[in-house]
Amino acid sequence: MIKRKKKLIITQITLFIFGVFIIIFTYYNKKQTDQIISPENQKKITNELKKQNDISDDVFYNIKYSGIDLSGNRYILTSKQALTNSVNPELVKMKFVEANFYFKNKTVLNVISDEGLYNNKTLDMMFEKNVEAKYEGSELFADKANYSNLNSFLTISDNVTINDQKGNVVADELIFDIKNQSLKIISLNNNKVNAKINLK
Repeated sequence: MIKRKKKLIITQITLFIFGVFIIIFTYYNKKQTDQIISPENQKKITNELKKQNDISDDVFYNIKYSGIDLSGNRYILTSKQALTNSVNPELVKMKFVEANFYFKNKTVLNVISDEGLYNNKTLDMMFEKNVEAKYEGSELFADKANYSNLNSFLTISDNVTINDQKGNVVADELIFDIKNQSLKIISLNNNKVNAKINLK
């Protein structure tokens, strides 16, 4: 009986010492790992992983949105590729974009671009890179265009050029009022608007 108790105590002490060694070894190894990767690098890695999680985009092909804006005009927006993510599900990133606005007076405004962004809640649209627009025989070229559904404006900016039968216009910014079907030409920083008008 006494021998059995001694063996039991020795076994318990051995297991205890073994457990202590495991704890010390684990803690020591963790400390070494922390020293191998500096705190700055750990932050960078953590931030990069967060970014990768945020950019967990769902990709769709050949998508089409259609609806009626606040001014009562119909529109159709298509894209060859679209990306959405769970962080901002209302924002749809697009590639190879085309939008057609069908106005009440039976005219059509066509806008195409390499990239775009569509807000499926506000119905706002942004067009970027190689923006081209066609309306009533006029052609427009720019780097950027923004459509505001609330204001019913299409703002076109950056390297704006208009080619028309009546002449050519180069400006910093154009605002096309969709509701009133009017065009406002803006020159920034006191620059002049360059225009060649054919009076014939």
